[in-house]
Amino acid sequence: MGRTQQRLTALQVNKLSKPGLYGDGGGLTLQITRGGVKSWLFRYMMAGKAYGMGLGPIHTVSLAEARQKALAARKLVLDGINPLAAKKQEQLAAALADAKMFTFDQCSKAYIAAQKAGWKNAKHADQWTNTLNAYASPIFGHLPVAEIDTGLIVKCLTPIWESKTETASRLRGRIESVLGWATTSGYRIGENPARWKGHLENLLATISKSSRIKHHPSLAWQRMGEFVSALKSREGASARAVEFAILTACRSGEVRGARWSEFDLEKKVWTIPAERMKAKREHEVPLSDAALALLKLMPERGDIVFAGTKEQPLSDMSLTAVIRRMNDGDTPIWVDVNGEGITVHGFRSSFRMWAAETTNYPREVAEHALAHQLPDAVERAYQRGSQFAKRAALMTEWAIYCNKLPAKPS
Repeated sequence: MGRTQQRLTALQVNKLSKPGLYGDGGGLTLQITRGGVKSWLFRYMMAGKAYGMGLGPIHTVSLAEARQKALAARKLVLDGINPLAAKKQEQLAAALADAKMFTFDQCSKAYIAAQKAGWKNAKHADQWTNTLNAYASPIFGHLPVAEIDTGLIVKCLTPIWESKTETASRLRGRIESVLGWATTSGYRIGENPARWKGHLENLLATISKSSRIKHHPSLAWQRMGEFVSALKSREGASARAVEFAILTACRSGEVRGARWSEFDLEKKVWTIPAERMKAKREHEVPLSDAALALLKLMPERGDIVFAGTKEQPLSDMSLTAVIRRMNDGDTPIWVDVNGEGITVHGFRSSFRMWAAETTNYPREVAEHALAHQLPDAVERAYQRGSQFAKRAALMTEWAIYCNKLPAKPS
């Protein structure tokens, strides 16, 4: 390389202080800012457009090193490659190499932390953490997220795919979300190996949604009078909460969180606010005389109707414990058709079966009583009302039935 190209000397580079651009030849330029900062710049043309690429400050990159960098850049230009684009690709490759050390467990924690604020239910974060820790972490939690492939996903899901299908389905979706977050964040590239459509559906058996639904063990509706009679002999707020859940066909959480301020006893209505409903819609529950009589038995120490210790709402296990104590003994008597111990939620099924088999009320009336959304969109459009008057009559009949003891055999 001739002196006409290497115009600068190391001494000049150190002594120059006037702001400006000082060419060394071949596109290599010493740049001095108004603040006195000196750095190397490679200037070049491609497709009629001027570019400038920084090569580093002079205190880090010497004149000789800058010339070597400029030479490498000129060779790229000669081959039709933009040096700036090539530099960006190198940076991305380096970032990806670093990201390969970011494990799946680290990504899952970061994803949950990022999404937590947007989840309506505070329990979701614990559910996500517990599911991923139990099933994904032992298989590939310690591995770099960039190395997780379809084989590892299948290995994780296969042991529980048929035995715990609902859990496995949720697990797959959660893994897919974490890997999607990792891809967007630049920690991995390529297709998502946990994707179902057109991918895992080819490797894992498609199990129908109906077979995945786990029904809550419920008492046969024919035995409701017998059960309620036995329940009435039990003392305490928990037993009364179970009884109230039966009379109103409401969910356990709705009953346990009931507040006196939600009731209008004169109008015989309990208005559950949207934030306490599963569907996040306000729900008006008609109160039968039996339900009103039960409420009058409850002491009004605070706003919580069925209060536990320190006037706090009862726990879900408090209501479950009532049924378990009633089933104490060598042979449990309060069981479903399969011999499983019944649940509080199962009483909603008992109510639904009773309404379907013994009354003439339209299906939508019973569905509204359970605060269910009608499955058909067209039907929902025409059934915008809550059927309150019909529901009030239905719940009165239900209460009468539940408080009626079956005739003893002669």
